[in-house]
Amino acid sequence: MAVEKTVAEKLKMLYELQQIDSKIDQIAVLRGELPIEVSDLEDEIVGLDTRIEKAKTIVEEHVRNAAQYDASIKESESLIARYQTQLDNVKNNREFEALTKELELQKLEIQLSERRKKNVVIEIENKKEALTTSISKRDVKQKELEQKKIELDDIIAKTNDEENALRKRSVKARNGIEERLLKSYDKIRKSYRNGLAVVTIQRDSCGGCFNKIPPQVKLEIFTCKNIMACEHCGRILVDEFTVEMNSKEASAKA
Repeated sequence: MAVEKTVAEKLKMLYELQQIDSKIDQIAVLRGELPIEVSDLEDEIVGLDTRIEKAKTIVEEHVRNAAQYDASIKESESLIARYQTQLDNVKNNREFEALTKELELQKLEIQLSERRKKNVVIEIENKKEALTTSISKRDVKQKELEQKKIELDDIIAKTNDEENALRKRSVKARNGIEERLLKSYDKIRKSYRNGLAVVTIQRDSCGGCFNKIPPQVKLEIFTCKNIMACEHCGRILVDEFTVEMNSKEASAKA
């Protein structure tokens, strides 16, 4: 039958787990914002690549349209030449009027095609300029990403073994702690950026929020009769020396 752990033993285990997890947190701090920066740069480059491909597609489409307008102009010019020849051989006013209308129509077609081509050429130039800007920006971001990855890989290489060892220790430390306390510990850790869920008393104050601890609460902490939390921040409070001594005494009696 498993022996129920004392409060001191539970606090000692929680405090040791906190120390291990804090070291893991320090490694994350050492890496800083690099993982996020790398991820953001990768997303930005993907977005730029998409923009570049879209711009290329639009330019190609405009180039095809410009070619179609050129073909339309040549066709109209060919028809005009034919109608001019036919005018020399008209036999009546009806044929003359019909050919004249066709000539005017083809001239209008040429004007319309030239106007459309001019607009398309402007669009091509604008898109090419935007494309050049996007490619240049993408190249800059790519170089920045490569540099950030080198920095991150270097830090990971230096801290990877230590982090893996600490994570194994963290898993092992958690195995002996009851689920209710672990849930509370994890919840508190997530509530604070520094990840501190278990803190020691420092100058009669909470080591997390630095608010003064009432004398009665301080006495409860020293005697290790109950697991006490800071009334201001909710962190679990321990007295490192007292927890260590009481835990050793409990182990000796067992």
